Amino acid sequence: MITIVPMTAAHIQAIHAIECHSFSDPWSCNDILDEINQPRTICIAALHDKYVAGYAIMRHIVDEGHICNIAVHEDYRHKGIGSAMINSLITVATAREIVGITLEVRIGNRAAMALYHKYGFKVEGYRRDFYRDPTEDAVIMWKYI
Repeated sequence: MITIVPMTAAHIQAIHAIECHSFSDPWSCNDILDEINQPRTICIAALHDKYVAGYAIMRHIVDEGHICNIAVHEDYRHKGIGSAMINSLITVATAREIVGITLEVRIGNRAAMALYHKYGFKVEGYRRDFYRDPTEDAVIMWKYI
């Protein structure tokens, strides 16, 4: 069973490990801790029997949400954890009267884009050469609430 909880400092090492396996330019433990300490940033962890199976970080900027990072541990992918975290972020956004949520995703990450489409995110633009190692365009997606 998966439980979505607020991220704490106790989760940082596990989140950092997922970050390193998921992204070519991972955030440091200090970067993650800085986000946890921001009062308007929503940081959640998906726990499976107290083990961190995934996490998401969304900044609340004025009346918008920006999903900075979302990742699931490779052993827990395709089990609905990404969906549970997106649902949780949408619920928080609605409660905070956020009018829309945005994110960037690698143009080649079809699985992530399919998940976002499932929850009403639409392609709104592109950022050329946004990602490095390898260089790849970003797709800008928005969901209006």
